[in-house]
Amino acid sequence: MGRLDGKVALITGGARGMGKSHVRHFVAEGARVIFGDVLDDRGAAVAAALGAQSCRYVHHDVTSESDWAAAAAAAVEGFGRLDVLVNNAGVLKFASIADMPLADFRQILEVNAVGCWLGMKTAIEPMTAAGGGSIINISSIEGFTGAAGLSAYSASKFAIRGMTKAAARELGQFGIRVNSVHPGGVLTRMALEAAGTFEHLDGDAFLKSMPIGRFAEPVEISRLVAYLASDDSSYSTGSEFIADGGILSGPGY
Repeated sequence: MGRLDGKVALITGGARGMGKSHVRHFVAEGARVIFGDVLDDRGAAVAAALGAQSCRYVHHDVTSESDWAAAAAAAVEGFGRLDVLVNNAGVLKFASIADMPLADFRQILEVNAVGCWLGMKTAIEPMTAAGGGSIINISSIEGFTGAAGLSAYSASKFAIRGMTKAAARELGQFGIRVNSVHPGGVLTRMALEAAGTFEHLDGDAFLKSMPIGRFAEPVEISRLVAYLASDDSSYSTGSEFIADGGILSGPGY
């Protein structure tokens, strides 16, 4: 514990799932956290449980420039600086290309890709003022490979992977590191809701094909994100960090 002592972090999509796990784990590691979401009741409950000294919630639609400005200002005004950004917010919808409405495709790109880009853009000024920082963009194994029915989601996660590398090139001069994290199957509500759309797959066979034959607990991803937020990863930027139980190691996926 204490890996993030003295750090101030902004985490998106923190009201549930992986984002909620990141918020809790960062606080446990000593960070002070501003986190946002559009699920205000859930976000407020998470913040109340963790305490205002360490954690504060703000309403945050990641597609809104003004919401981004307000969230960054809340970090600086509330805790004095901004050292870490975790671009975690995301949406997933399953549909074939033939069946997916254009509006759904655009919404996924807006939240997952444009929201991530806006976050990086917003973080530059306060992180530079703080002497540098770390941006962690949550992508997916779908940022490496595609699956039928996930064209929009995969497009957004490939985009995050590419933006991460471009941002690392641009922002290194300011002491800002930028990396992407690529989880495989994680036990979150969003994943479980999506799983119902893959009824044609043999779940047991899928798990048996993996070197680590189970899905991840959210905190297992949070530990990796905390490493990238910490000074322990001070020479890592522009890189992909995969936590997928070995799914991408062979032909089983």
